[in-house]
Amino acid sequence: MTATTTIHDEAAAALVALLPTTGQLRPVLRSPSADLPAITGEAVLATFVGSPSADVAIHLVDAPSVTPDGSGLVSLVDLFTPALQAATGVLGTGVLGEAQLGTASDIVTSPDTVVFELWDTTDFAGWFALRIRTNGTATGGAASDDSVAAKLNRINDVEMALTVEIGRTRMSVRDVLALEPGAVIELDRSAGAPADIMLNGRLIAHGEVVVVDQDYAVRVTRILDVQDGLS
Repeated sequence: MTATTTIHDEAAAALVALLPTTGQLRPVLRSPSADLPAITGEAVLATFVGSPSADVAIHLVDAPSVTPDGSGLVSLVDLFTPALQAATGVLGTGVLGEAQLGTASDIVTSPDTVVFELWDTTDFAGWFALRIRTNGTATGGAASDDSVAAKLNRINDVEMALTVEIGRTRMSVRDVLALEPGAVIELDRSAGAPADIMLNGRLIAHGEVVVVDQDYAVRVTRILDVQDGLS
């Protein structure tokens, strides 16, 4: 297992700040000591493509208890994706792929992976694994334009989720479960305001919603530069 760096610590701090737990967990760098809790269990996994790229995984011991049992409305992937986006956001420009449930044995056993145990006061609450991949090293320096272009060329044919948002709001799980047909949800955007065009959850452009052959479409009105998209 590789040594931690500032960027690993920043990623772990960003992650725990957005985890849906009653109190903020404390990330502690895992040591090879044999008497520590085992790194096991189903995890939420995702891959970040950028410069550098990374693989991330998170597992919470009591994760099933934070989802409404049998509701089908909120999944662990839904709950943990914002935290994973925050964690990989410290790596710089890039896109977080779609998160999914699975086993993280390949990640946690890699020598390039840093694993943080997540503690709630004195109780072990789970773990977070981060494997940074850039030019064959765990952290590396700034990659050259040629190396970045080569990485991006390898994923040119990979399909990513492009979505259009007309607005957002925040609701508690209780309010979501209480929704009924006919309920009106107020969004944070006025009528006529531009819609957000998102690539795998990252804002890349603005546009206006139009109708083409009776299907909804979006006309791009502004392409955002890197800093705009990260803001």
